[in-house]
Amino acid sequence: MINKIMRIGTETRRNHGRVQTYIPGFDGLVQGGLKEKSINLLLGGAGTGKTIFAIQFLVNGIINNNETGIYITFEEKKEKLFSDMIGMGWDLARYEKEGKFIFMEYNPEQVKKMLIEGGGTVESMISKSNVKRMVIDSITSFALLYKDELTRKEAALSLFDLINSWGCTAILTAQQISKGEEIFSTTLEFEVDSIIVLYNARQKGTRKRAFEILKMRGTKHPLTTMGMDITHVGIELKPSKIVEF
Repeated sequence: MINKIMRIGTETRRNHGRVQTYIPGFDGLVQGGLKEKSINLLLGGAGTGKTIFAIQFLVNGIINNNETGIYITFEEKKEKLFSDMIGMGWDLARYEKEGKFIFMEYNPEQVKKMLIEGGGTVESMISKSNVKRMVIDSITSFALLYKDELTRKEAALSLFDLINSWGCTAILTAQQISKGEEIFSTTLEFEVDSIIVLYNARQKGTRKRAFEILKMRGTKHPLTTMGMDITHVGIELKPSKIVEF
């Protein structure tokens, strides 16, 4: 039975401050950054750059603000992730040694135990290290740990409540196979503060990278699909480049 945590009203649980992602082209579109202590869903298919975007958010917090970030995964292997990110110039092993980057890999039983205990080791680590930024990669893998839709929904809501209680600004990645495909129930989409979608769509024999902001609570943002590049130093957004599929 998933631990039931008292739910906090949406209007009172949020701080009106902004957390800069420092991802080129993004913060200026959303009034300076993500809302502080918000939960942000990052959707995209394979190869769209979800993990790069998420790690860039954590690394930029370390470099620019000396903020500790935590990366919780249900699928990524530490050695592979660290090796892949070196190609972007991000030395996660060094940041980990300095205590600024925390990597936590969870198997299905550990995830369920975390929810039952109301946070467990993760909560202790966040408190001890004063974690400000969090990534969960991916919420899709988390959802697949539960067989039926009701249990899956209850588990996700319990996870969201835990994140709210931890007081971090969080990015949750999720798999999206194609443009417009619904991954989660509308109820869960209402629970997150923002939904950002990354694309790598084929058009006339080539692929175009793009992104759009489907939703960001309490924030004025563009309603267009805009250009995006992945370079040797990470993601760079191109707000002035409108992309049509």
